[in-house]
Amino acid sequence: MKCLRFILPALLVLLASPALRAQRNDFVPNRPYADQKRMHLGFSVGMHFQDLKFTHNGYVTPDGQSWWSEIPSYSPGFNVTVLGDLRLHKHLNLRVSPGMFFGNKTVTFRESMSGMEERQDVKTAYVVLPVDLKISGDRWLNSRPYVTLGVMGTLDVSKKRSDYLQFNTMDAFLTVGLGCDFYLPFFKLNPEIKFCFGLTDVLRHDRPDLVDDPQTMKITDSLKKVKNNMIVLTFYFE
Repeated sequence: MKCLRFILPALLVLLASPALRAQRNDFVPNRPYADQKRMHLGFSVGMHFQDLKFTHNGYVTPDGQSWWSEIPSYSPGFNVTVLGDLRLHKHLNLRVSPGMFFGNKTVTFRESMSGMEERQDVKTAYVVLPVDLKISGDRWLNSRPYVTLGVMGTLDVSKKRSDYLQFNTMDAFLTVGLGCDFYLPFFKLNPEIKFCFGLTDVLRHDRPDLVDDPQTMKITDSLKKVKNNMIVLTFYFE
């Protein structure tokens, strides 16, 4: 995705700069016992980019039209969560971070022969429940890299309307993340990038509201399945 060209360099700068500043002979670690707590709480704020993976079935309408769907560009969304962290081992933590994701995406529909286009703005308000296993490396000075593996359930509570495409309110994601703990004098700051891969077909194929509107239903008829994907950049405060 194009947004990675901006997210990844920014994350690398965040990961590198505190460690470079800390290379001194008189180094004193911040919060040396922070990782020994059995449980602790926190919160996060961040941004994300939503995507849809379309699988087409080659449907052709009676008048010879063939429609294709895509998301040509991405708009950043906002996310906020609370965090509960349980220490399982020196290098393993179980993390639960329920919260809200607010975002939108614009879907473009294009007819292959004539080039005709239609658009649909899809707004979402997800209630999310991510559960992650955090696998941390050894602490070095005031930083500690980690990776995460997990799952995330979502419930879309935004208002639905009759349009070209409608989507199911519930979905599940497989997630993979990369981040680093930075130990500051009074708290830990953890920038993290996470890749979320949708596991279910979220497209509503049964559209009784479009029975008498074949010109709108042709978009749904041209799709075999649709899956959600997201890239999430989060800043945790612990």
